[in-house]
Amino acid sequence: MVREPTASSPSVASAGRLPASVRRGYGLGSVATGSFGTVPGLLLLPYLTDRLGVAAGVAGLVVFLPKAWDVLLNPVAGRISDRSENPAGRRRPFLLRAGLALAVAFALMFAGPTAPTALATTWVVVLFLACATAYAFFQVPYVAMPAEMTADYHERTRLMTWRVAVLALAILVSGGVSPLVRDALGPEWGYRGVGVFVGVLVLVGAVGAWRGTRDAPVARGATAGGSLREQLAVVVAAPSFRTLLAVYVLQALATGTMLAGVDYVARVLLGSQGASTVLFVCFVGPALLVTPLWQRLGEARGKRAGYVAGSVVLGAGALATLAAVRYGVVATAATVAVVGVGYAACQMFPLAMLPDVAAADTARTGEDRAGTYTGVWTAGETLGLALGPLLYAGVLAVGGYVSSTDASVVQPDTARTAIALGFTLLPALLVALSLAALRRYRLEEAHR
Repeated sequence: MVREPTASSPSVASAGRLPASVRRGYGLGSVATGSFGTVPGLLLLPYLTDRLGVAAGVAGLVVFLPKAWDVLLNPVAGRISDRSENPAGRRRPFLLRAGLALAVAFALMFAGPTAPTALATTWVVVLFLACATAYAFFQVPYVAMPAEMTADYHERTRLMTWRVAVLALAILVSGGVSPLVRDALGPEWGYRGVGVFVGVLVLVGAVGAWRGTRDAPVARGATAGGSLREQLAVVVAAPSFRTLLAVYVLQALATGTMLAGVDYVARVLLGSQGASTVLFVCFVGPALLVTPLWQRLGEARGKRAGYVAGSVVLGAGALATLAAVRYGVVATAATVAVVGVGYAACQMFPLAMLPDVAAADTARTGEDRAGTYTGVWTAGETLGLALGPLLYAGVLAVGGYVSSTDASVVQPDTARTAIALGFTLLPALLVALSLAALRRYRLEEAHR
């Protein structure tokens, strides 16, 4: 039996508060992760179905398969960063190199041919696969850094407050502006403009995080020995990590389905393509205001309590949206804003709890396997976000959604119902399952 790491053991990481400049610098990495994590889930499926004319089921597979590759690659990327001996740091060099590759690949993904359909689809698959590969080597070292930057329980929450605030802004800008760029430039150049726009955002985030963390204190344990399989076995066997990962994957799946449905809800149910930007602002905007409030709740009641409260708010908002879509853009935007309040907590708290788990393991064993922990973690997150559009595409297919390059095509009532249920009831059910799993998380009690 693998003994659960305890939080009371001395840590190898720095115990002091981080400089504000380091918190801000680290948070800038979320410009890259937020942009890449948002825009493909928001616009790649519509690009395939309504620009390239790909059937909904096939389009869902195209969106899913390159990200499924990351599920296999992320633990490998984590192990590689764990074993890195680069004099510039174990994690930071990956931010710059992988970030540059991701920016270029994303710009190229929407710059390919639009006909014939088979060639255009192949182009998207190859470039999206390149994006997924580069993203693995950026995201995994990035997420691993907090466990090595500070051992302070509340400082990790403060660090994640900055990260989630920047993440919210990145999602707001990338997800809100990208549809506007697409619509403003028209059918021929719209999606290509989106590719360049998001590529620039990724570049800014990668360079900003690389430079902004150059003065971060970094303490590290010895490199964990053994094969990748042996290290994965140690990580997956940790009870609190398994629980936290299951919760996060379920919620990533819920978020992925909602992201995939935004454009369809706006165009088909609300009758306004521009409403997708309104919904996005209402979904992400609240995080800029409520994240500090969630931080205070976490400091007063604990991270798990805050995570539970945020999950309840997210699920309730999704259910309320099912009724709101019947009453137009304003009512739908209001309930989506409630979802956004809960979403802020569901990003901040698990990301602050993950380094607790990784650092406690290092304290117990003296070996640093934070990259392996985050590799498995980001693999799970990627799987959830990738399955979201696939699941939503499946709901559309069951509902009889008509894929067409003709924007005036009329969708049957069954398709309209599928669009609504996939955007509301399905995510709410997934969040409910995650809450049941969260009750088993126990590392919080050792911390407090």
